[in-house]
Amino acid sequence: MVDKWSQDVTEHSDALDVEEGLFTKDDPAAIARGLKQSAEASHRRKGTPLQSTMGMLTFYINRAGHNLPKAQLQVLEAAKGELHKLFDKD
Repeated sequence: MVDKWSQDVTEHSDALDVEEGLFTKDDPAAIARGLKQSAEASHRRKGTPLQSTMGMLTFYINRAGHNLPKAQLQVLEAAKGELHKLFDKD
């Protein structure tokens, strides 16, 4: 669960617009693909698409991580590697 501050930042900053439930998926590659699609479609991002996706993922892990099961944290950490693979192919 993301706290109110995190939700406000996500809705009113240059944070990416991501599909609802993206960070709860159990497939790191699916999370990475969803983040990549959001970054490439966004007009609100700062930096490169890779920087934006890594920033959003790290933000979520840091803010919601203490409430997540260890298995989901591992999935999210693995998504970082999947993001690097996706962007290295471009």
